[in-house]
Amino acid sequence: VQLQASGGGLVQAGGSLRLSCSVSGFSLDAYAIGWIRQAPGKEREGVSCSSRRGGSTYYADSVKGRFTISRDVAKNTLYLQMDSLEPEDTAVYYCKAVTPWGDVWGRGTLVTVSS
Repeated sequence: VQLQASGGGLVQAGGSLRLSCSVSGFSLDAYAIGWIRQAPGKEREGVSCSSRRGGSTYYADSVKGRFTISRDVAKNTLYLQMDSLEPEDTAVYYCKAVTPWGDVWGRGTLVTVSS
């Protein structure tokens, strides 16, 4: 069972990035899955999540209207499209799945937004 996040990088304010979370060991549709971020010196923050089979989604107020969570079941991959990025979005982004045997975390990917 593994989650592998990728797609981070350095971008200017106002720019866009798309993060990917490749899932192996279970079906993407089997459990709730989402994105968590941790900025330097700050606590972890839930950014967005998708319920089992993608029936419902959640966005933190700070990213509503700018970020979009989506999934490609054929590729077993979760995405986070991030538009209109702000310096405050700078953080390490992790994908996390909530499974019956516990939370499964992927290795984070760093997003840096320059002003």
